Amino acid sequence: MTEAASRADRLFALYPALALAALLPVGAATPLFPVELGVAAFTLGTLAVGMAHGAVDHLVPLRAAPRVSLRRSIAVVSVVYAVLGGTVVAAFFAAPVAAFAGFVGLTWLHWGQGDVAALAIAGVEHLPTSAERWLSLVVRGGLPMGVPLLAHPEEYRLVAEWVVGLFLVEPGAATAAVEPLFAPDTQLAVSGVVIAATLSSLGVGYARVRRGASRRGWLRDAGEVAVLWAWFLLAAPVFAIGVYFALWHALRHVGRLILVDSGAAVALGEGDVRRALARFARDAAPLTLGGFLALVGVGLAAPAGIAAPGDLLAASLVGIAALTLPHVVVTAWLDRKQGVWRPDSV
Repeated sequence: MTEAASRADRLFALYPALALAALLPVGAATPLFPVELGVAAFTLGTLAVGMAHGAVDHLVPLRAAPRVSLRRSIAVVSVVYAVLGGTVVAAFFAAPVAAFAGFVGLTWLHWGQGDVAALAIAGVEHLPTSAERWLSLVVRGGLPMGVPLLAHPEEYRLVAEWVVGLFLVEPGAATAAVEPLFAPDTQLAVSGVVIAATLSSLGVGYARVRRGASRRGWLRDAGEVAVLWAWFLLAAPVFAIGVYFALWHALRHVGRLILVDSGAAVALGEGDVRRALARFARDAAPLTLGGFLALVGVGLAAPAGIAAPGDLLAASLVGIAALTLPHVVVTAWLDRKQGVWRPDSV
């Protein structure tokens, strides 16, 4: 591992994970407070780093594939965002319940995708095959998306009703529409998948350690999984997701993007963290603003309008959903270029 990669791993993955562990007592108290606390935490997290973490996507092809020109990099990513983002917004207008469920599934995929890439950067040895990395993806994405459904289904359902309610203006329509998503069988199935995947992934990883893989990497993986299980079991869902999005997922992706920017990577390798972050902030600033404008546009276009903090959160989630699908595509392309799912090439 290069010095830059080692610093990126510590600063953007390991230390934030330790910070989240330290915040567990705070998270455990949040179910005692109104959901508006979670809305505020989600808003602050999105403002601080959540929106910015995907705002350099237009430069990813340029930096990860040297033969791609700046013009082509921007043009291709712009088309991907316009087409896929527009499709997501149209889906919410046409079928809001299905779109919400799809957003949950897409986020499950993407957050797992991000954690597997972080483990690859850390050089763990207990995930040497694509199958084992896909199993880890199911675990890492399933914890923030699935565990709150097990531990705090009422608030999870409330958020679903807020989102769907933006597009179904009849009184009580949203409550009835999301009912199938929160049926006992659905909760049992999702919980079973996350529990089984966790036990299987850690068990297979430990078997690799017994056959000679580094114990340190497996212990870190197991420790992070334990922290995430505790966080999402204890903390109120909206608060938990808001803090996780900013402190865990977004920072890990920022660290990864710094490593594909040669200037920022050199600065980080030399220990100049401020210069590395300044380069990232400069590159991310224009589209971060554009992302917030997109969220405002969704709020203005929603049939039910914005009348309460829950509506604000709902409109933000729809806007984030529209940005997430193209962001997943760009990230998947970067995964392919870096061989994340072909571990022998990492």
